[in-house]
Amino acid sequence: MLTTIEKATKNFCIHQIRVDHTIYDGISKKSTLIAYIDIDTQDAKKHRVYIASDKAFMQRITKLFLEEDESDEETLIDMTLETANLIVGSAKVLSEEENTNPYVINTPHFKKFDLFDFEYDNAKTVSIENDELTIAIKEL
Repeated sequence: MLTTIEKATKNFCIHQIRVDHTIYDGISKKSTLIAYIDIDTQDAKKHRVYIASDKAFMQRITKLFLEEDESDEETLIDMTLETANLIVGSAKVLSEEENTNPYVINTPHFKKFDLFDFEYDNAKTVSIENDELTIAIKEL
């Protein structure tokens, strides 16, 4: 599952952000805007997918979609939720196309703007220049 979400994240960086990126194992150590989406897999398992972005990464996305140079916290939260929807929704489509345990996604929820301190099974962090976005998964 992390494979399709990582692939969707790469596609998002390539086709939306259009800036070189690197991906490494683990989570960002920065303070992040944290949202999650619960997913229900075809094999009857439930997972929580966290999207945790530092403010600069999310401002980069907000600039792209809304053309705002300096967004307020509410806008950054909304964009965090939308980014979670875009990435996990894209991964859902990839999973269906590859027939690799397809799943249904639920509504995204915002948790907090702080250090990522949730339990997780697997995590990857995307880095663009000094900006970071973490994707973490936890089986529920």
